[in-house]
Amino acid sequence: MKRSIVSFIIVICMFFANIAAAQEIKCDIAINSSQIPGSDKSVFENMQTALYEFINNTKWTNINFKPSEKIECSMVITLKERTDSDSYTGELNMALRRPCYKSSYTTPMFNYVDPKFAFSYTDGQPLDFSMNTHISDLTSSIAFYIYMFLGFDFDSFSLNGGKPFFEAAEQIVNNAQSSSQPGWKAFDGNKNRYWLVENTNSNSYAVLHQFLYEYHRLGLDVMSEKPDQGRAAILTSLQYLQAVHSNYPTCFWLQLIVESKRDEIINVFSEGTQQEKTTASSIMKQIDPSKSSQYDAILQGGKK
Repeated sequence: MKRSIVSFIIVICMFFANIAAAQEIKCDIAINSSQIPGSDKSVFENMQTALYEFINNTKWTNINFKPSEKIECSMVITLKERTDSDSYTGELNMALRRPCYKSSYTTPMFNYVDPKFAFSYTDGQPLDFSMNTHISDLTSSIAFYIYMFLGFDFDSFSLNGGKPFFEAAEQIVNNAQSSSQPGWKAFDGNKNRYWLVENTNSNSYAVLHQFLYEYHRLGLDVMSEKPDQGRAAILTSLQYLQAVHSNYPTCFWLQLIVESKRDEIINVFSEGTQQEKTTASSIMKQIDPSKSSQYDAILQGGKK
């Protein structure tokens, strides 16, 4: 499937009735309830099944994906406390992957642990979601991240291709301003759902969309056939990260990109010219100073 023209033809599907067509998401999801007292774990097994069906059987866009084109991701919900009979607090650990062209390699697109994941779930009750109103913290949070996943993935295939999905995620955040649960509001910390989607829709960080496109489509996707060309494109794309860091060093989205790509960048530049190694190492040490020593591996031939 070519995603180079979809940014202006996508209409977000608001209804779940039409789920017969090929869905877009292939998500593995697990519930870790080991910290919740009690021997009856059936409610958590049912929760896991319900969430799996909600994510994988919902038609999130009006685009038909072939099975081989589905966006692969995983989620692990670690429950830490049951605050009443059907309310929980915990964290949501997520990973988004993308295959690289003519390669068996999959690149990490988004690795993040949302530490403020609080919601209610009643065993046996349908998981309802609406783009027009905030019904449930559980389904709104999951839908938010699915749209972010779609945005990151489509951005990597065409410049700003993920824009409609980031806008959908922003609408979910706007609807959730009435929620009493954490993670949705600007004043509730500077690293949460609100700030993640604010960053992706802000003109201040627009070059990060350019990074996602050039790093993946012009870089990783050509490396199986033209490694030198691909590596050169990746090196150029690192300058976009450098530009954002110079002006906005605390940008949340930038920090998440670096966290997801650190090991991969080290491995990419284990090959290449000495000038490429030196430049890549210098840029990444500036952007990621707390992990500066790890980039010495570039000059030493890559991560072992």
